[in-house]
Amino acid sequence: MAAITDDNAPGQRRGSRSDDSPSSDRTLGAHGMDDYSDERDRHPDGDRSDNDEEKGSRRSPPQPVGFFSKSLNKVRLQVFGLWARITLILCVFILVVLPLYWAVLYHVEQNISSLTVFVVDFDAKVDPFTATTPLVGPTITQTTEMMLSAPESHLGYQTRQPSDFNNDPMAVRQAVFDWKAYAAIIVMPNATAMLQQAVDQANVTYDPLGACQIVYVQARDESTYSNYVVPQLNALQTQVTSKFGQMWTSMVLQNTTIPRENLQRVPQALSPAIGFSQFNLRPFGPAVATPAVSIGLIYLIILSFFSFAFYLPIHMKFLTPDGHPPMKFPSFIVWRWSATVTAYFFLSLSYSIISLAFQIPFANPSAPGTEVANNPEPYGKGTFMVYWMINYVGMTALGLACENVGMIIGQPWTAMWLIFWVITNVATSFYSLDLAPKFYYWGYAWPLHNIVEASRSTLFQLHSRIGLNFGVLFVWCAIDTALFPFCCYVLRWKMQKGQKKKQ
Repeated sequence: MAAITDDNAPGQRRGSRSDDSPSSDRTLGAHGMDDYSDERDRHPDGDRSDNDEEKGSRRSPPQPVGFFSKSLNKVRLQVFGLWARITLILCVFILVVLPLYWAVLYHVEQNISSLTVFVVDFDAKVDPFTATTPLVGPTITQTTEMMLSAPESHLGYQTRQPSDFNNDPMAVRQAVFDWKAYAAIIVMPNATAMLQQAVDQANVTYDPLGACQIVYVQARDESTYSNYVVPQLNALQTQVTSKFGQMWTSMVLQNTTIPRENLQRVPQALSPAIGFSQFNLRPFGPAVATPAVSIGLIYLIILSFFSFAFYLPIHMKFLTPDGHPPMKFPSFIVWRWSATVTAYFFLSLSYSIISLAFQIPFANPSAPGTEVANNPEPYGKGTFMVYWMINYVGMTALGLACENVGMIIGQPWTAMWLIFWVITNVATSFYSLDLAPKFYYWGYAWPLHNIVEASRSTLFQLHSRIGLNFGVLFVWCAIDTALFPFCCYVLRWKMQKGQKKKQ
């Protein structure tokens, strides 16, 4: 109560204002705090709102401006420079890499002559027909030799002697099956003798198609055969039958010793007189086999490429100490290579099962190379396993190369690598290198070329070079594996460099 009385006394209150003692300071402080407290109670959002507004104004983002604002001058020049540089790089890339696809077909018309066709004339050159004066064989060889001298594009006709094949027409078939020629024209030993016998003895069983044979293997490269080989062979048949028909009809009509009744009984001996039997030793089919040896293999490249982006973040968890110590980098390299190759094992199996699901034959019996057969299988019931292993080793060869390049060049340049990798592999695999400029002969060593060749020989029992094909693919795998650790270290160095820049 005394304290209250003293505080209310005017004299005491004045003295306390001029007093510098700590007690008077506390008293002033108490009164000041009371006043501030009263003011704050009256205006609870006063100073705090002012403070918040000041802080908010500092943190609020700058207001958007127009494209031509002066404040964007610097960044606008930077963007223009980067845009121009990237556009120039892409234009150069297009002009350098994409022509590799166009150019593979650039000289096809000039190179058709590289598609060798054997012309083997057995007519009257093998016993017991040597006493006959040959007519059919010389007509065909003369026609093919005239074609060679013509300015138009033509197949590479080569006149071969029967002795080159041990005087055996079946040996000519075997040569075609063994890829020594794209096709063969065989004039049978009795071609002229049987024709003359038909008109002399009225042999009604005479078949003009028995005079000559055309042999080829379509499944070797169905596109080349359908576009270039078969059309030109058909044109040759028309020209030969027309030329020989005129000559033979004139000879028969001038020969008065031949009874006209004979000609009436065997009109086929006059027209067409001779013909060609076609033997497609390995037809290409079914149609669903097309993706397995051509376009579908592009997806094998793409799958092996994108596995890098899918799996890399998973592998990097071993190097990120998130509640665990990081793995030693050599161990990380071994794990990453093993995991990648194992993933290819299952991915290639899934890819191969698609061909099995769409009923591409994988268990047909084998057949000799000289006989016509549809989808014979060289490995019996084990054909699918061989086909799977081709895709597996091929995917490893293609994929490890993508892994290494991806670690070296990084994003976004890996997209350009994918385009380059697809174009160079497709250009040298889906088109005959015999028709391509010699520049493309490096394609024989490219992975996809050997995958396609091995797949065709497995699915259609073609002339097999599967040992060579696997050898090339294993070399790719070995080189990629040898470079893999180095590329991993480059990737780590790039990531560490990027982290330092952020700090």
